[in-house]
Amino acid sequence: MDSRLSRHPHRRYNPLLDEWILVSPQRAQRPWQGGREKAAPVERPSYDPDCYLCPGNRRANGERNPDYDSTFVFVNDFSAVLPDVPPARDAGHPLFQAKSVAGEARVICFSPRHDLTLAEMSPREIRQVVDLWAAQTAELGQRFRWVQIFENRGDMMGASNPHPHGQIWATDALGSIAAREDAQQRAYYEREGRHLLLDYAFEEGKRRERNIVENDSWLVVAPFWAVWPFETLLLPKAPLRRLPDLDERQRQDLTFILKRLLVKYDNLFEVSFPYSMGWHGAPGNGSDNPHWQLHAHFFPPLLRSASVKKFMVGYEMLAEAQRDISPEAAAERLRETADAHYKLR
Repeated sequence: MDSRLSRHPHRRYNPLLDEWILVSPQRAQRPWQGGREKAAPVERPSYDPDCYLCPGNRRANGERNPDYDSTFVFVNDFSAVLPDVPPARDAGHPLFQAKSVAGEARVICFSPRHDLTLAEMSPREIRQVVDLWAAQTAELGQRFRWVQIFENRGDMMGASNPHPHGQIWATDALGSIAAREDAQQRAYYEREGRHLLLDYAFEEGKRRERNIVENDSWLVVAPFWAVWPFETLLLPKAPLRRLPDLDERQRQDLTFILKRLLVKYDNLFEVSFPYSMGWHGAPGNGSDNPHWQLHAHFFPPLLRSASVKKFMVGYEMLAEAQRDISPEAAAERLRETADAHYKLR
């Protein structure tokens, strides 16, 4: 890569969203006298009688969880989307458009143990989560156009409960970001006859500047256009459209690469690393969507320590996204962190 990019301000293009980001590597050493986050408690009990997600406990709506011993899925008691909604009325003016949206929101408990995270779970336990993600995508994708699987980990990312869990929001409409990814991948496929993200994975595999971990089926990189300081992109090395399409080898390899990535995140600042992550797969719109390539995004907010996070304010809110530490520097730091979880050392 041009060495000048590691020292001077420049903009980078994100072909997946058709947008630019300002990179200011010279600001990485600026002193910090701003806000600092409080660290989450290091130790939690394996069972919390007051947790709404622990096995056998009563949830906020009065229902009682089963005594599950692996994973557990239920319809969100406070769903953001609902299956039956009345049509929105036409406001009669193009500046006041509204459309009704139908959907279903579910909660996925990754483990019955209150004190774990995906990073601390065994490969066998993570594999159960991978299979559940695929099964839920297959089921909901038959009824809804978009199935968004995601996890918000940690207080810093707005998680309302520390129990290891994620969510699924399935809707009959594509979200704005999903629609932009769809359009960009379609345009590239029609122009080049190849998948945008497969070409990108191939090029990153050759350059090895932003690679973090990989195995036979998967590659994790700090994307060239990353916005968040330690943002990563998880890519399959073969054409894949949706999670249910994964074969046995790809599922097993995904299990192990998730474990490695998440342990490296935790080891970076020796803290249960906060992030928002989510899967993007081809829409369930009745089309084969040959232009789509499955992938997952990880957006962690931490910037320089366990207590200092990246704020999206000012220029970011009014002009375009901006970052200080370069994706190449972030990838190098993550690559060099140990593969054994710091709690076990």
